[in-house]
Amino acid sequence: MEDHLLGWLRTLEEDRLGRILANRPDAIAAPWPRRLDTLAQRLGNGFAVMETLRDLPLPCLQLAEAALAMSRPTAERLADFVDTQAGEVTPWLEHLYDHALAWPGDDGVIRLAEGVSRWWAAPLGLGEPLGHYLNSWTISNDALHALARNVGLPAQGNKRRTIARVTEALSDAGRMQALLRGAPEGTAPLLDRFAWDGPSRDIDGGRFVTPGTPEKWCADHGLLFRPSWHVAEIPREVAICLRGPGYHPAFRPVAPEVATIPVDPEEVDHLMTLAAPHVVERCAALLDNTSKTPLPLLKTGGVGVREVRRMAKETGCDEDETRLLLEVCAVARLLAWDEQSGGMIPTERFDRWRLDEGSARLRVLLSAWWRMERSSLRKIDGKYGTVLGDDPAGSAVARVRRAVLAVLAHLPAGTGFADRDSLVANVHWHAPLLDQELLRECAPAVLAEATLLGLLANDALTDLGRALSGLTAKPGDENDDSVPLVEHDPVLAAASTRALASVRRSALFGPDLTAVVTGPPSAELAALLDRAAERESRGAASVWRFTTESVRRALDHGYEADALLDELAGVGTIPQPLEYLVRDTARRHGEVTVTTVGCVIQAGDPGLLAEIAAHRRLSRLGLRLLAPTVLVSAAGAERTLALLRENGYSPVPVSDTGQITIHRVRAEEPHNGKLVLLPGGQVAELAEFPDIAELEAPPYILAEPTPDPYEHARRLLTDNRAEDGKSGRTWAIIGRMATRLPTAQQSLLGFVVDRGVRAGITLTGGLTATISHGELKGCALDAWCEEAGDYLEFPLAEIVEVRGAY
Repeated sequence: MEDHLLGWLRTLEEDRLGRILANRPDAIAAPWPRRLDTLAQRLGNGFAVMETLRDLPLPCLQLAEAALAMSRPTAERLADFVDTQAGEVTPWLEHLYDHALAWPGDDGVIRLAEGVSRWWAAPLGLGEPLGHYLNSWTISNDALHALARNVGLPAQGNKRRTIARVTEALSDAGRMQALLRGAPEGTAPLLDRFAWDGPSRDIDGGRFVTPGTPEKWCADHGLLFRPSWHVAEIPREVAICLRGPGYHPAFRPVAPEVATIPVDPEEVDHLMTLAAPHVVERCAALLDNTSKTPLPLLKTGGVGVREVRRMAKETGCDEDETRLLLEVCAVARLLAWDEQSGGMIPTERFDRWRLDEGSARLRVLLSAWWRMERSSLRKIDGKYGTVLGDDPAGSAVARVRRAVLAVLAHLPAGTGFADRDSLVANVHWHAPLLDQELLRECAPAVLAEATLLGLLANDALTDLGRALSGLTAKPGDENDDSVPLVEHDPVLAAASTRALASVRRSALFGPDLTAVVTGPPSAELAALLDRAAERESRGAASVWRFTTESVRRALDHGYEADALLDELAGVGTIPQPLEYLVRDTARRHGEVTVTTVGCVIQAGDPGLLAEIAAHRRLSRLGLRLLAPTVLVSAAGAERTLALLRENGYSPVPVSDTGQITIHRVRAEEPHNGKLVLLPGGQVAELAEFPDIAELEAPPYILAEPTPDPYEHARRLLTDNRAEDGKSGRTWAIIGRMATRLPTAQQSLLGFVVDRGVRAGITLTGGLTATISHGELKGCALDAWCEEAGDYLEFPLAEIVEVRGAY
């Protein structure tokens, strides 16, 4: 099959090949192929073909399935089979061609990628072709000649011609009807059951060897075959004949219409500007809450309902918001499990996230939701699933989310959907391989989640929703640790900036000790007021009230009265009653002190502890003597133990009596990309930072961008115009230039060039590399280097060893 595909690729023009590469990003993923034969292997990969099928609309799949059921499908015969005009079929066939899932042969016969046939084991409920059974080793020549005589054909000629004549006869509806006139009673109902409810059915094997039974007659005339004693199958051609000339497979070239209602675009935009800042603000509040009180998990996994309700009450979120944002923060790696704390706490990535500007924070959250493989608000049997629990649907949930938003994005401007059922029907037409039951379950949850995130308002997509819905080519998955391209999309960045443009950065302070924000507060303003006051209401205007307890809470976080008043004065005019409240509370604050220590060091010898406390190399631990035999350290137990042992002491750890400090989980981040994104948005080469793991804020890794599909198509067609005799030149050049290699290793290097195999090489000086997809350029080998993540040139004369890489 790859040979047929390669032959077709060689006949293509640059524009068609460019469209194929644009539609199949898997085919030009790194290391991107530089030969048409390598490209054909990728395009024909069974797994990649099945993944591509998931993104095709219903007419493409219906035509592909119908073509699989035909012996030699052409566009005209396929149109007749599905009972439509050839003009209705052609655009959808072109769509299949543009994805390299099908292609026309020189004779007009449509060929399908091998992976397509794997998807449908029995296309249209039909079995194997008749030739599959007649070519079986279990059919002898004598049995084949007897079958030919039974269907009224001459029993002469070789096996191939006999099979062709029998197949032609049993594919003819008129001859089939004439043949059935002499069949025993009960044959027609038996065959109808196989034709419509087959192709394979359980049977009584004894009836197939009993003379006079319909089963025996069907077996003798090639209408049924038995792969085993109690199972029989009907051949594809026979079943199509029995279904009759009026049978036509389903073909729906027009999508079901989505019922719509007019909406006010200005109101949709206004609701987006209210929801988007709220999402960023509430995520920060949830994460701050977990900093103080780690979020425990159930023994069975996930967060319990009681904890969700507690957190919702403490942060002012409703339960639905809390469920959704906890899941989003976990996927965004802002929240993670910490063994020492015994719960979920913020990661170091959260510290960097909260320092980013608002639109960047919003994009991180939206990207995480776009990749999330769970549905927070999906109800099964009327109940929500466990927050952060396992969902067996997995990636299918993310596909449902993307399919729903993609359909909403195609609704006319100024309209929203009016009926959920019509929306689901349209989504199923565009993504027919989605499980329909899962789609019906998840669609309401997707709409509710999108509304909470500001992607949907008044049942219409906002600018944020439209920007996100277009990012389906490389959305990434839930386990991606590298920064997905979604977060850096310029359209989404612009929409995020607009969504947060109306945030308020100032408040109106009243003499009744309230603060009013007339609009969506910025995350920084909301965080400041949340630290020093109690929120009483939210919405178009948010109200906070200052109390003695709320001001004390701010002072507990390290504020001094003057510093707190200065920060509040930076966002509004401070009335005298509020200033009196802050200073009065600060005057009484600290009358009693409670000290937090990293760990406690005890010893029976006061002299030993005095020596440790005075040790110059241990000064960084902040050691203090509380009693002759009790020493406290400002550092944690692990670091204190390590430094004491480094300086010649032999301490032993004891079990903790409770939680000592709040710390951050260090989220594991890959460091094998070529480019890195440093804090602040700057991009640099990874080689510039050999000690990247030691940075206080490790950068995100950026994926190597794939080449432009149309430029790469031009290169492929240019480089593959004359390939005849290339293999011989390869061996000659390598033999002449790679003189340091023995003959066997020269051969292996040749396979790297001619077949794109993977190998490890060593150069003079000890430099090693893992390479593949090589080309010869003068005296150098231009090959993909896995360590560099790019194509590099290696001088042939400097290669001293080649070894297999598996």
